[in-house]
Amino acid sequence: MQEKKIVDHIVSWLKEYAQNANSKGFVVGVSGGIDSALTASLAAKTGLPLLCVDMPIHQNENEVNRAKEFVDQLMSRYANVAYHSVNLSPVFDIFQNQVKSEEINTERTGLGLINSRARLRMTTLYYLATTKGYLVAGTGNKVEDFGIGFFTKYGDGGVDLSPIADLTKTEVYALAKELDVTQAILDAPPTDGLWGDDRTDEDQIGASYPELEWAMQQVSEGKIESEFEGRELEVFKIYTRLNRANKHKMQPIPVCDIPYNLKF
Repeated sequence: MQEKKIVDHIVSWLKEYAQNANSKGFVVGVSGGIDSALTASLAAKTGLPLLCVDMPIHQNENEVNRAKEFVDQLMSRYANVAYHSVNLSPVFDIFQNQVKSEEINTERTGLGLINSRARLRMTTLYYLATTKGYLVAGTGNKVEDFGIGFFTKYGDGGVDLSPIADLTKTEVYALAKELDVTQAILDAPPTDGLWGDDRTDEDQIGASYPELEWAMQQVSEGKIESEFEGRELEVFKIYTRLNRANKHKMQPIPVCDIPYNLKF
């Protein structure tokens, strides 16, 4: 993998896209995780204004500290980087109290509230982007965005452009090291940070990113379940189950085409 050339390619792509869109710069939501750190680092290298936004909602303090440490380092290296923190905990609490209903299924309610956290953050990013004339840069990687759909529709999936969505998690780590992302972020287990506890992405998914990358490759090669056993079979089933369940996130919104003869 030619890390430096890939970095240069993405940076050039970001600059060209922003120029064609008449955008002044980028907004990136930073979470203390590797994907947002890489995205912000790439955007910073364009030389265009970059606003890094931290949006805690009853967040694990370690995640908040990692994000701030990373942005401080980025700001020390790039004069075009700015930082803004928006505490969304009070907003989320008000929202939660207003929509609360005893009649709603508890498990589904919990999932709805978790996704609402991501959607509140998306709303915040777009507010800030609009006020500044910036683009919202997405932070999803290839496995999340096109493999298992591990993102919130109209939450972290609501972006203007996706600079790292053709990179696997392994490749994300390689580029992050190339760009000297802080060690604390490189060492931290991947997490979506939506639950307010210590659960990791692997805890939620049931498989690690290298395992999911392997399964994604097997599917692309046309392999089927009967060709695997043991842990490989388990991971293959996890990947294909999530891929099927989350197709609605990864495909264009269905449009009901009305026959011509019914309109005239």
